[in-house]
Amino acid sequence: MRVVVGVGGGIAAYKSCSLIRRFTENGDHVRVIPTESALEFVGRATFEALSGNPVHTGVFADVPEVPHVRLGQEADLVVVAPATADLIARMAGGRADDLLTATLLTARCPVVVAPAMHTEMWEHPATVANVATLRSRGVTVIEPASGRLTGRDTGAGRLPEPDEIHALAMLSAERTDSLPHDLTGRRVVVTAGGTREPLDPVRFLGNRSSGKQGYAIARVAAQRGARVTLIAGFTANLPDPAAVDVVHVKTAHEMRDAVTQYSADADAIVMAAAVADFRPSSIATSKIKKGAHEPDSIPLVRNDDILAGLVDARRNGDIDKATVIVGFAAETGDEHGDVLTYARAKLERKGCDLLVVNAVGDGKAFEVDHNDGWLLGSDGSEAALGAGSKALLASRVVDAVVSVLSDVSHSDLG
Repeated sequence: MRVVVGVGGGIAAYKSCSLIRRFTENGDHVRVIPTESALEFVGRATFEALSGNPVHTGVFADVPEVPHVRLGQEADLVVVAPATADLIARMAGGRADDLLTATLLTARCPVVVAPAMHTEMWEHPATVANVATLRSRGVTVIEPASGRLTGRDTGAGRLPEPDEIHALAMLSAERTDSLPHDLTGRRVVVTAGGTREPLDPVRFLGNRSSGKQGYAIARVAAQRGARVTLIAGFTANLPDPAAVDVVHVKTAHEMRDAVTQYSADADAIVMAAAVADFRPSSIATSKIKKGAHEPDSIPLVRNDDILAGLVDARRNGDIDKATVIVGFAAETGDEHGDVLTYARAKLERKGCDLLVVNAVGDGKAFEVDHNDGWLLGSDGSEAALGAGSKALLASRVVDAVVSVLSDVSHSDLG
């Protein structure tokens, strides 16, 4: 894939080096186009060494190759990180006064922009309007992270980490379009990861969930404009997604309590976590030893069914009746039925609006970066989600949530 990485003149320019490395390690052909100001933070030689290609900032370099036109025309993906307030303003105004802005005008591929600036600049009406203009033209403008900024300042405007920018850029390339900003004003709750049920101070009952799929859904929903609360169990040391409020829990009971707390005003709840069905009936206060006093068996009791409880709460009016509820089913077939047979039965039993179904096994669903599956609807619809990255599957699940929310809104209007 031919990737153009644009680099604006902000202190976060140093992070672009890691982003460039992600693309080159993926086998992509990378051209780096910094602004002149960016070279005050990271030298030309660094960008050339990382990309393996020459680096220019002006339109008069290598004139016979017409790079200010050709680079944009030939690109499969353009990523601008960091994008300063000034650079975003020049993009929105259609300026072409350096090689980067000229390239952006000729690009017809997906364009992903990762802003980085002080909070006051990010929230200024001029920047808000410029970002809206870019999004209206099909540009994916990533919501910035919150955290430490230049100096002692903290707040929204921090550049997301390179891995997150790379994941969102690759998602745009997979989709071959921008992420729509269609969840503005919506509240979305997502659960992710596995729960652990303690047996003694050392051991627990758990599962193989990495949390990657739930985190991808939370990330995509936030980048589409939603206010997202992610309730996370144990994960593969995943960093918190940008623009997402993360609540960490351990057990199924803690997961249930957090879901109850944060779902009251949610427009959509996506239950992607792998919640333990059972827990030990009692927890030993000291490590269970091998030998004469080891137990013959470990009694288990059922944990509450959080998904079914949400559906009951909606039915009883404890949460809004228009709230969209999405369940997940990790299934294996057996002699009595295949994956979809069990999934259809689960959808009917749970009563949720949508059910994402994954066939699990070695190299499937758990602990990997790709996924596959089906999406079942309470209206009887069934659709294959198709194979791809977990980010791509996440975007398709969010597409379906948006569709149901739209149907509900239209129904209310009618």
